[in-house]
Amino acid sequence: MSTITAKIQIYVPSENIDSLKITIKAYRNACNWLSQKVFETKQLNQAKLNALHYQDLRSTFGLKSQMAQSVTKTVIARYKSAKSNGHMWSLIQFKQYDYDLVWNRDYSLNENLFSVNTLDGRLKFRFEKKGMKRYFDGTWKFGTAKLVHKFDKWFLHIPMTKEFKKLKNEKVNNIVGIDLGLNFLATTFDSKGNTCFFKGRTIKHKRGQFKALRKQLQMRQTPSARQRLKQVGSRENRYVRDVNHQVTKALVEQYPKGTLFVLENLSGVRQATEKVQARNRYVSVSWAFYQFREMLEYKSKLYGHKVLIVDPKYTSQTCPKCGHADKHNRNKKQHTFECRNCHYRSNDDRIGAMNLYRKGVEAMSTVTV
Repeated sequence: MSTITAKIQIYVPSENIDSLKITIKAYRNACNWLSQKVFETKQLNQAKLNALHYQDLRSTFGLKSQMAQSVTKTVIARYKSAKSNGHMWSLIQFKQYDYDLVWNRDYSLNENLFSVNTLDGRLKFRFEKKGMKRYFDGTWKFGTAKLVHKFDKWFLHIPMTKEFKKLKNEKVNNIVGIDLGLNFLATTFDSKGNTCFFKGRTIKHKRGQFKALRKQLQMRQTPSARQRLKQVGSRENRYVRDVNHQVTKALVEQYPKGTLFVLENLSGVRQATEKVQARNRYVSVSWAFYQFREMLEYKSKLYGHKVLIVDPKYTSQTCPKCGHADKHNRNKKQHTFECRNCHYRSNDDRIGAMNLYRKGVEAMSTVTV
């Protein structure tokens, strides 16, 4: 079973904007009101909260029946999430303008229109259809969505679930080692001996510009600068996410069904900051590698592939030809590799991809992935 979240833009006519704004404002106010009650009583049982506050939610905030139920579920979920994350019991406030929607109750969606329940009744809108057609083939289940108002635009975040068959070892017909970096965001080496480079220098330069702009804004220490700082951070996050989407999509579409992608486990990459000069830390270790991994994993399921995560130890220091491992084999400044034993030479990122490919081959012959 795999779940992905589709984020689509909703096109709301000017005459309906007020209705949506009033609805999500009432929803947010109701969440904050109920959150105060939960904070005071520490009651997280839905049936008991409904018995105590259902009528007040409807009469005070004008919510319809299903909206009142959604408010209760939203507040309970937020407190339980905070508790499971180890946070101390404290009042949770709802600041964002969004609205949780239950499938086939608060909202419905077909290939043409998005229908949503508001305080003024049911409203229907057009939405951005690009990339959405495949989700209406009857095999996907739509979950509780979130209507979000951001940057004067309306978006719908929908979790969608589908059962996918797990790719078995005997069905793997291609192995691709993927080395992640910055000069080359991704470097691949496959079963046919082909290497592919996804350039990263332009991305690195772009993030350097974001860094410089943030530094200037931080020095100003004004309310407008702080507001601008948030906007810049949000824009950079969208940029990074878009790049990761493009590269992972290219990877899953480039290789035949039945491909095993082999990635390094980079969960400890931020610990490497102590080995990097302070002025270079941001661009050297802050790329969203885990986000890249998550995107590749869920897209691989959609395309009939799968992902293997391996120990990154010595992948850039080991010669793929003779197996000699030595840190002096690699020249980090020049991004080259030359084996001290057999003198095999290549790009250091390509060497990493070749060694990851080798680890994938070894895994296929020894263990069940």
